[in-house]
Amino acid sequence: MTSDPYSPISDYGYIADCHAAALISRSGSIDWCCMPRMDSRSCFARLLGWDTGGYCRISPASSYQTTRKYLEHTLILQTTFDSNSGLVRLLDFFPMRQEGEHTPYSQILRIAEGLEGKVKLSMEVKPRFDYGAVKPWIRARDGGGFVAIGGCDGLLISGDFKMEISNRHDIMGESVIEKGQRRYLSMLWRKPESLDEALEEAPAIAELDRRLEETETWWRKWASQGKLEGPYADRAMTSALVLKGLSNAPTGAIAAAATTSLPESPGGSRNWDYRFTWVRDSAFSVRSLRELGFEKEADGFRRFIERSAAGSAEELQILFGLGGERRIQEHEIPELAGYRGASPVRVGNAARQQVQLDVYGELLDLAWRWHGLGNSPDDDYWEFLVELINGAAVNWEKPDAGIWEMRGEPRHFVHSKVMCWSALNRGIKLAGELKRKCPLAKWEKAREEIRRTVEEKGYDKERGVFVQSFGNPQMDAALLLLPLTEFIDYRDPRMIRTTEAVRRELSEDGLLRRYPADRDGMVGREGVFLACSFWLAECLARQGKVADGNAVFQRVLATGNDLGLFSEEYDTSRREMLGNFPQGLTHLSLIAAAVALEEAGQQNVEP
Repeated sequence: MTSDPYSPISDYGYIADCHAAALISRSGSIDWCCMPRMDSRSCFARLLGWDTGGYCRISPASSYQTTRKYLEHTLILQTTFDSNSGLVRLLDFFPMRQEGEHTPYSQILRIAEGLEGKVKLSMEVKPRFDYGAVKPWIRARDGGGFVAIGGCDGLLISGDFKMEISNRHDIMGESVIEKGQRRYLSMLWRKPESLDEALEEAPAIAELDRRLEETETWWRKWASQGKLEGPYADRAMTSALVLKGLSNAPTGAIAAAATTSLPESPGGSRNWDYRFTWVRDSAFSVRSLRELGFEKEADGFRRFIERSAAGSAEELQILFGLGGERRIQEHEIPELAGYRGASPVRVGNAARQQVQLDVYGELLDLAWRWHGLGNSPDDDYWEFLVELINGAAVNWEKPDAGIWEMRGEPRHFVHSKVMCWSALNRGIKLAGELKRKCPLAKWEKAREEIRRTVEEKGYDKERGVFVQSFGNPQMDAALLLLPLTEFIDYRDPRMIRTTEAVRRELSEDGLLRRYPADRDGMVGREGVFLACSFWLAECLARQGKVADGNAVFQRVLATGNDLGLFSEEYDTSRREMLGNFPQGLTHLSLIAAAVALEEAGQQNVEP
């Protein structure tokens, strides 16, 4: 029986530049990277296909141990290798420009620095373009460096390691590094034609040092806007950096995660592509970042949605490409066997075709919060909002796929209905404060009809709790979000009972499932959903149960890795991360819970 070569998801660090992203293992191997955009075809994908996906590794040639951290308030990953002969630290990052978010290059820099003794480093660069389908043609370049070309992708690989081509498709190298010395590896993505015609020069070593300094300055300047204090401030800042890295600088879109097809069920088929921007997740992200003081992202995403929907609510869908693309066809990648054999590997996401009514509420909440900051909608944006509110008034009675995108028959989900109510409620308030003309009577009537229907059909009078959907008594962790809409107060007895019921019926080892196990028609049992547990911590804090909320918060924190990164789900029996990574929804929910706990602590509320 062969051993499993795959590293646990928790072994990976994450770097990004608001364009592209990469995952790097404890052993110094880039096992996932898509350039020039996060949703581009991969150039390294060993994470999803150990033998075919490609990777780039730098590590000591002899045995070693590692420790890791991010340089303070940056996404520059530092891995320290402790070998018998000395210490070396490896810095991995995408360069950022001090003067702005837009880089003139898509580049990964790897800088090894000797700290103690003398260490022999081994290096391998094995690009495999288009999700492992294309082995590149690699050749030496006049003036130094190598070009790797395949299909529509190209890499300019340079640095001062001793490197040579192996089998035309790979680069092997090594270097002995002593205390105070540095070695560099640069991988610059370019279209093949620019490399064929020598239009791109390999950057000089001095330039690589400058890009490291600029990148440190850029991230720390951005992080300095953060204003959260208290015991969870550092955790929240790490999550804010993750969310910023998941954003797309040119468009304002925010990806749900940096990966595709990391399984939600070990070895199963619950493998989805999350490298797109969901209206819901992005609206949540904006809320969390704004609470920490990062307000620019709110307007960027608002403008992105308006553009992507072509200024019309009728053109709105639940997810878009990071550039606003609407056609995101889901298909399978046969060249990749899947993480630990979990297949199929999927690219694209068929959920774009689903009806999810909660998007009306998310977008009106975004507009309401933006208005509260003194940025009221102009005539064009108001027209767009009116269409959204009218859509909620007309469509709320329809069943939908719900917040969890269940791939079965649509249902009448309580959370979806309440989000339609929220769209109408926010719209009515906005119209009043802005003194805008609107079909007020129509909106008020629909708002009251939704409330009446939810309280009659979405509420279990015997237990005194809200339920997942009409005619279905099971609980759903999405019910913990109801107070965010102002439909019900956190401390309303019905909400307190609902919170207790969700915790009692969906809890597993101190963490929450989204809904009862195996109730979605999919094969394989998924793990606990980490965002839901953070929602519970926030609910408990807002209900004055601060000690209880802190205990839940600490329990969820224990599922993160040593870098403070979180996946989508967690397997409590194997104690392993599950799902795409790092997951934006988990990180933004961490921020919201941290803010709630800090505010509740300041109020000295007794549990």
